[in-house]
Amino acid sequence: MLTSVAAFFRSRKQFWILPAYAVFYSLVFRYLEKAIRNPGSYHLIYCPLDRYIPFIEYFIVFYFSWFVFMFLVFGFFTAINRDVTEYNRFLLYLFSGMTIFLIVSAIYPNGLDIRPAALPNHNIFSRMVARLYQMDTPTNVFPSIHVYNSLSAALAVNNCKMLKNYKGLRIGTFTLAFLIILSTVFLKQHSVYDVAGGIFMSIILYRLIYQPAEAAVPQTEADGFATSGR
Repeated sequence: MLTSVAAFFRSRKQFWILPAYAVFYSLVFRYLEKAIRNPGSYHLIYCPLDRYIPFIEYFIVFYFSWFVFMFLVFGFFTAINRDVTEYNRFLLYLFSGMTIFLIVSAIYPNGLDIRPAALPNHNIFSRMVARLYQMDTPTNVFPSIHVYNSLSAALAVNNCKMLKNYKGLRIGTFTLAFLIILSTVFLKQHSVYDVAGGIFMSIILYRLIYQPAEAAVPQTEADGFATSGR
């Protein structure tokens, strides 16, 4: 019985690994958020460049598009792309960065104080920003997971063999990731330091996870992975 259950979960790992990690991440993140609720219990992050970046409420559209973007990329690698190696590499890429973020938040509690005291315009976009501010506290922001995941998803799509002939899609993915990254600073959700940290972590982990594997696997062998099942 136990052998059958184990075999089932191994053969369906693309359907349970993501939700399992999401539960783990959410529980740890909530604990860390509660641990630094009081002002003075965390380090304020501030970059002099932050003061020169304007608040632009219209970028809330791109900020919220992150959720749809990540859902679509996860869905593609989970249900459409049949390359086991690419699937596992993408999960390792995402989970590594998000776990590092949790560790950084635990040993270096941090936050921001750059949000506008009052939203400058009264429109639907400003109301969306106000709602975002209510839901998301300006704590545990370094490095930016919005930035890290956006860039990491775009790089994973760009490295997908199934999509190598879809140049427009790959360019569009990087364009959306770039706009999402800009939204984090234009909405005062993140400091320039947070953005730089997210980009730096994404590039370092990309080199550690993707580039060695690409150099070690011959192209003819890599093409054969596409026929493997999960």
